Amino acid sequence: MHTPAYYRDAYDLFHSRGEAELLLAEKDGESLGALMVFGWGPGAWYLYGASTTSRRELMATYLLQWEAMRWARQRSAAWYDLWGVPDATPEELEAAFEKRQDGLWGVYRFKRGFGGEWFQTPGAWEIPIQPALYRAYRMLGARRVG
Repeated sequence: MHTPAYYRDAYDLFHSRGEAELLLAEKDGESLGALMVFGWGPGAWYLYGASTTSRRELMATYLLQWEAMRWARQRSAAWYDLWGVPDATPEELEAAFEKRQDGLWGVYRFKRGFGGEWFQTPGAWEIPIQPALYRAYRMLGARRVG
């Protein structure tokens, strides 16, 4: 989880360039969920979202994803990435998604309901341009967390 300022900064930076949108779901004045979608080039990504446990039967998260996909389509995105599932093979995902409740399994079950295609990327990599400065940054960060 990031600080509220992190999300605000991400939104301000990318929304000002037309590369992000914040979508909110409400019913009768009650906030039910939010989603931040990003788009660039031929694609769009769902990176951040949250929902309440209140009124789950309204399925606000499904509406938010649908609206994010519509936003991506309006930008002429060729694909929409729901980003993130348990670290397992497609075969393991399919064999266990109805049984597992831990970790990201509920998230996978939700995302699976939209159909689509599973693919794995190499993940995020950091390449320090200034190694000494990077080491100092990492040490300071470890001190703040610990």
